[in-house]
Amino acid sequence: MLINPSRVRTWILLLMMALGGASTAWAVTPFTVRDIRIEGLQRVEPGTVFVSIPLQVGDVYSDEKGTAAIRALFALGLFKDVRIEVSGDILVLIVEERPTVAAMDFVGTKEFDQEVLRKALRDVGLADGRPFDKAQLDRAEQELKRQYINRSLYAAEVVTTVTPIERNRVNLTFTVNEGDTAKISEIRLVGNKAFSESALRSLFDLDTGGLLSWYTKSNRYSRAKLNADIETLRSFYLTRGYLEFKVDSTQVSILPNKTDIAITVNLSEGDRFDVSVVKFEGNFLGRDDEFKSLVSIRPGQPYNADDVAKTTKAFIDYFGNFGFAFARVQARSEIDRANNRVAITLQADPSRRAYVRKINIAGNSRSRDVVVRRELRQFEASWYDGDKIKLSRDRVDRLGYFGSVSVDTQEVPGSPDQVDLTFDVVEKPTGSLSLGAGFSSGDGLGLSFAIKQENAFGSGNSLGVQLNSSKINRVLDFNTTDPYFTADGVSRTLSLYYKTFSPYEDQSYYKLVTSGGSARFGVPLTESDTVYFGAGVENTSIVPGTSLPTSYLDYANQFGYDSSALPLTLGWSRDRRDSSLAPNSGRLQRANAEWSVAGDARYFRASYQYQEYFPLNKQFTVAVNGEAGFGVAVGERAYPVFKNFYGGGLGSVRGFEQGSLGPRDVNGAVVGGARKVNLNAELLTPFPGAGNDRTLRLYGFVDVGSIAGPDGGLASNATANDLRSSTGVGISWISPVGPLRLAFSWPVKNYEGDKMQSVQFQIGSSF
Repeated sequence: MLINPSRVRTWILLLMMALGGASTAWAVTPFTVRDIRIEGLQRVEPGTVFVSIPLQVGDVYSDEKGTAAIRALFALGLFKDVRIEVSGDILVLIVEERPTVAAMDFVGTKEFDQEVLRKALRDVGLADGRPFDKAQLDRAEQELKRQYINRSLYAAEVVTTVTPIERNRVNLTFTVNEGDTAKISEIRLVGNKAFSESALRSLFDLDTGGLLSWYTKSNRYSRAKLNADIETLRSFYLTRGYLEFKVDSTQVSILPNKTDIAITVNLSEGDRFDVSVVKFEGNFLGRDDEFKSLVSIRPGQPYNADDVAKTTKAFIDYFGNFGFAFARVQARSEIDRANNRVAITLQADPSRRAYVRKINIAGNSRSRDVVVRRELRQFEASWYDGDKIKLSRDRVDRLGYFGSVSVDTQEVPGSPDQVDLTFDVVEKPTGSLSLGAGFSSGDGLGLSFAIKQENAFGSGNSLGVQLNSSKINRVLDFNTTDPYFTADGVSRTLSLYYKTFSPYEDQSYYKLVTSGGSARFGVPLTESDTVYFGAGVENTSIVPGTSLPTSYLDYANQFGYDSSALPLTLGWSRDRRDSSLAPNSGRLQRANAEWSVAGDARYFRASYQYQEYFPLNKQFTVAVNGEAGFGVAVGERAYPVFKNFYGGGLGSVRGFEQGSLGPRDVNGAVVGGARKVNLNAELLTPFPGAGNDRTLRLYGFVDVGSIAGPDGGLASNATANDLRSSTGVGISWISPVGPLRLAFSWPVKNYEGDKMQSVQFQIGSSF
């Protein structure tokens, strides 16, 4: 059988096209390229092709250069096929462009917003307008599945449909069957002897589900959460003397139904060790007694890793107070396994003393340098002082202008006794514009509008307008604060306000209308204590209407319906709570006094509040709150009735209607009183099923309170001076619209005629 050589070359050429996706001229004799033509372009610019190939007009063409040109064009990822043909001394590039993605659509996605999925696919190279490659579909589907696995949706399935459309484009449709969420069905701890399995599981944020799992998602597996729980478990043992505790292994098993997850943690407790002795080694600057007072480790007690870490940190910080910025403190453990005891040696090396050469401020793109620098307590050309640096960082952070504040210490090259400090801040938006609505069982429906700029023009000053509307209280307030009115840190607040108060919902009832302005100055005495003083001008009008109390009518008939006053104010505050929204520890104290020295109404009014939080353990916190207030007349006029205190409801004695406690007139209308006392106690714990989330807490409470008349007695009802009390349970939630308090109350001591309210709630109340 005879074989045609030209046919053999054709077969080989076709085979090369099939394997390489392109064809080249077979054994073309080298020639000088007179022209280069491109055929098949639709969207790709010719210049992109000419720049990519290693050939130009006038070059000598060879098979090697042709192969290199084809490879270069394929590397662009823009072409599905590339061929080279030779016509005399003209080189012809024939290309077939890849289709581009016209649009991507997602069907069946409920867990994710589509934009999140688009971004995930964009990261793997698939997006609208980009060339389409079928190989990318596998990567895209795997990326989508990975996104769902991160949400514990292990059964998720993805099917992709490719629909060609005109102009060499395709539409991609990802149809997702999300399946059921994989939930933790079992958590087992193996190897524990000293503590029960249930006690150890209670330390975990992950659990097998509860009443609020839909909110906390605590029964959804997360590797990061499991690692955090294991660290919590390790800390639990290390703080109770189990020095050699370790986690041997962790198994996470997904059951065949892909909706149940079982977690097994294998651990070795080891023996418990007591501290036998604490020894010092190294240089303690001749201040051994001072350092010994900082030791939290107690001989005879079980080894506690937290106490060891606390002690070493306290030593390093104390060295920093004397300028030793590079001090090293190491805690060595010498274990006596025969007696289950451990000796701890604290070895200190203060290294060298350092000065702060320069302090830099970084990241303040909007705030002026002076806004940060005036909060610093560490100064340039002074000894490095760890306490002052920490205090400076905390003061800058408390401004509220920055998302984060960090301090970096750098050695000065060539000067081992000098360091530079850099306060690195991250700006955050400090302006707010809000429109909202809230409902209070006491105030009814309230509409609010507020616009405020805490850091106006980067100066550190605040400007604000507040409008609050409800059926009982209405407020319009313009205010501005300059926190550094003087270079010494004296603040100044200016305010103009208009307020109305009506204890009834119907607008035909009487009202109290108060308008005025004030200036207030705050003088910092210490880092946590501030004294306030100021003065204002105020006018109060009693607007007659239905149910005007007799005491108000008598006061108006005697002194007029309009009263002016010139009140001087004096106040003091100390806030050492760990959080203002969800406190767990710390103390708050406030005292305020108001004395009207001129005008129609002459009076003196003062109040004091004491609040403290005691953490019992990780789960429970006890909170106590006490408030007292009194007012007296100054001069010949009686104490103005519109300056009375009111009690009852949230923030006072829960279970009694808001503002319903206190003396009543002959018609039974509540008129308040010039004496007030409130005592509140709460036991707080994370809501069952919410893990250790302290933004959602359950609390039990006991309230006691009373409102009395201006002379210490009563205007018309002798029993109204007796203390009222209540008890109950409630829910505290830091909601997106503010702190929300819900209380279910039962009276412990009440009297006939008291207005009770067993369910009360309010957004924005504090205690």
